[in-house]
Amino acid sequence: MSGSRRSSSRSRQQSSGSSSISDDQIIELVSKLRQVLPEIRERRSDKVSASKVLQETCNHIRRLNREVDDLSERLSQLLTTIDADSAEAAIIRSLITQ
Repeated sequence: MSGSRRSSSRSRQQSSGSSSISDDQIIELVSKLRQVLPEIRERRSDKVSASKVLQETCNHIRRLNREVDDLSERLSQLLTTIDADSAEAAIIRSLITQ
């Protein structure tokens, strides 16, 4: 986007009072995502498009959700196999409530 378009866009956002995000904020957020996403960080290249970063972000979140679901299922199975009054159950309960 050219400088005049960008400043014109910013002026419209500020004058209309909208709470939409600026181009600079989007660039900054995409840059932060590049730094935290393992799939992007491992490539060691800044030549990854913003759309690819956003796509990888969605994929990473899906993987994390699946991992959380898997760990929750494993924890549920573990809790059904141990005595509710045992030391192991007390440790698990204390970890869950933290």
